[in-house]
Amino acid sequence: MARAVSTRRKLIVTLFAWAIGLLIFFPVLWTILTSLKTEGDAIDPGSYFTSGWTFENYETVQQRSDYVRHFWNSVVLSLGSTICGLIIAVPAAWAMAFVPGRFTKDILMWMLSTKMLPPVGVLIPIYLIFRDVGLLDTRTGLVIVLTLINLPIIVWMLYTYFKEIPGEILEASRMDGASLRDEIIYVLTPMAVPGIASTLLLNVILAWNEAFWTLNLTAAKAAPLTAFIASYSSPEGLFYAKLSAASTMAIAPILILGWFSQKQLVRGLTFGAVK
Repeated sequence: MARAVSTRRKLIVTLFAWAIGLLIFFPVLWTILTSLKTEGDAIDPGSYFTSGWTFENYETVQQRSDYVRHFWNSVVLSLGSTICGLIIAVPAAWAMAFVPGRFTKDILMWMLSTKMLPPVGVLIPIYLIFRDVGLLDTRTGLVIVLTLINLPIIVWMLYTYFKEIPGEILEASRMDGASLRDEIIYVLTPMAVPGIASTLLLNVILAWNEAFWTLNLTAAKAAPLTAFIASYSSPEGLFYAKLSAASTMAIAPILILGWFSQKQLVRGLTFGAVK
């Protein structure tokens, strides 16, 4: 029999959860508030709730930088790298989940270990390769890099979801004459839609927020919103209000996406957790 939870305990847990949530969200809130201040007020925390608000910083940012172009680059890079990753990872995760192999766990651990390598350790060879083949400052080059750096996470997540699907269902589809392609596309993929959707959303967020590679492999043409933010850090100093406005404009789309897709994301991340 389930133990009843007292109203007092529910209230304490709820207040604690809200406190943790507000603590995590506070830097974002501070950035938004700073973006609505003048440069003089931005360096004076005491004026945050006493002085007025202004949208001048957003106007200045839009006049100085082409926000729409940077935004479109971020959309192409995040969606392009995630779709390419799924195309590669779905068959790979299927093979690891349903084809017996002695070294499956070792391969998965090796793939995950590549995420432990500091990116700067391979920056020079990748930069030289991209320079020689003409992929520097191109969206194609960045899509390739973002696909490769997030591929281990995509494979791991899909492998976990696929392992929760009974293998007997796939065997039944084979007995009915389904080919390998039909099995993956028409049987396996629809059953793992929650997991695939959460994988897609998580990797869009990771690709959107990637800064190291986008800053080092782009100059102007393929620069996404991470480079858009970095452009407001200049040798003359930091303009906190304008930097905060640029940051708010860069994170707003992904915050909105996360807000509207949070139910699907949670459902996918807990897929198979409750038997």
